[in-house]
Amino acid sequence: MHASAKRQTMPDVNPANLDFYRDVVTGLRASPCQISSKYFYDQRGSELFDAICELEEYYPTRTELGIMTRHAKDMADVLGQRCMLIELGSGSSLKTRVLLEHLADPKVYVPVDIARDHLHKTVRNLSSEYVGLEIVPVCADFEKDFAIPVSDTETHRRVIYFPGSTIGNFEASAAESLLERIARWVGPGGGLLIGFDTCLDKAMLEAAYNDRLGVTAAFNLNLLEHINRELGADFQLADFRHRAVYDEAERRVVMWLDSLCQQKVTIAGESFHFAEGESIRTEYSHKYDLEIFRQTASRAGLMLSKYWTDDSGVFTVALFTVGE
Repeated sequence: MHASAKRQTMPDVNPANLDFYRDVVTGLRASPCQISSKYFYDQRGSELFDAICELEEYYPTRTELGIMTRHAKDMADVLGQRCMLIELGSGSSLKTRVLLEHLADPKVYVPVDIARDHLHKTVRNLSSEYVGLEIVPVCADFEKDFAIPVSDTETHRRVIYFPGSTIGNFEASAAESLLERIARWVGPGGGLLIGFDTCLDKAMLEAAYNDRLGVTAAFNLNLLEHINRELGADFQLADFRHRAVYDEAERRVVMWLDSLCQQKVTIAGESFHFAEGESIRTEYSHKYDLEIFRQTASRAGLMLSKYWTDDSGVFTVALFTVGE
């Protein structure tokens, strides 16, 4: 099937990409094959995701943005003055702008993203819009520990902003581990403002991840192009097809790349064989109800303070706090 035929002791890849290489080959050796969704976000992938967020079928972004627009003043009041706002997976910081415009005297904004070029572009744009705000970008993989920047600016509390239902990309144990790290990062009295998807409508979900224009398909396939470029692989994109299905039992959308033929792919000298119909899993997108999420956060040391939802109840933004 996809077992490697040839393996090199020292892969011929840029040392900066060794973690990327190890994650990819480990995932392709697994059964089923898998590649972490965090590698979607090179520059092109980030641009395609921004385009997905504008699609008619893709309800999460506009629904969450609607919640933010309607309730940002209330959120800002609860967060309080002079906070350090740390955003995980900042992307284009679209929803963050709504929050920043309502916060009382925000002092420091720390956008954290794995896509360096996209991060720096966003920071340049924000710096021109929010002249008095100290912006300290961090290019990091937030699935791992990273150092929260130290600022000379006095702040009253740390608040992590984690929008976009990105928490849904993690399986249950990994999601809880991330929430535990978040509780440590913000410390006693700190907060987590998080958005998560609560939609359980199969038709609505599958339409959102299989849009008619094929933007999500291009986004999924670009993952292979990212691997080709950075790791010297030879994936033929035309030999794979995007597929996304909703698993009702597990309450999650699963994205796949299906091999359309029997083929061999080489990455840094290691060969992987794919049978026709064999699939690479590229993303989970778990859906939650509020009580399940509250229980998960509680085990991680985060207590629910307040929450906001849309009229249809398909998305929730909630504030959790760490006890003093």
